[in-house]
Amino acid sequence: MNELEGPLRLLVVDDQAVVRLGFTALLDSQDDLFVVGAAGDGQQAVRLAAQLKPDVVLMDIRMPVLGGIEATRLLTQAKSPPRVLVLTTFDLDDYVYDALRAGASGFLLKDATPEEILHASGSSAVVRPCSRPPLLAGSSPSSLPAPGPCRRPSLTG
Repeated sequence: MNELEGPLRLLVVDDQAVVRLGFTALLDSQDDLFVVGAAGDGQQAVRLAAQLKPDVVLMDIRMPVLGGIEATRLLTQAKSPPRVLVLTTFDLDDYVYDALRAGASGFLLKDATPEEILHASGSSAVVRPCSRPPLLAGSSPSSLPAPGPCRRPSLTG
């Protein structure tokens, strides 16, 4: 936790209520993480992110109304965008590439251990992608988007 900025602010986005509640409980159990909101679809996530200004958005890929990849694209085009960590049950390279091309900072499968999820959701998710290496194996750097600046967004403006 950065003493000047307080805990990392997170927005949890998943169309399944029990998954949102589970991630929220897990993340809020940490002193350096604070869930500022939860959304059930990408459209709601974009709206809440504009209001709540999270540092990190944990984003499901497949959701009704607006999917996670398009919501990620919209979020990362904002003036002060949050980092987006894509969470999914789908272990498919196309989802990884699409999410990273849309601006996601990392990719994590929902079957990850609680420790992996906490590690990825914390400050490391803001600093570097947190994908499992096998999911990105064989990809060429030119096929992925150039990374943005790797720093924690300021909460003051």
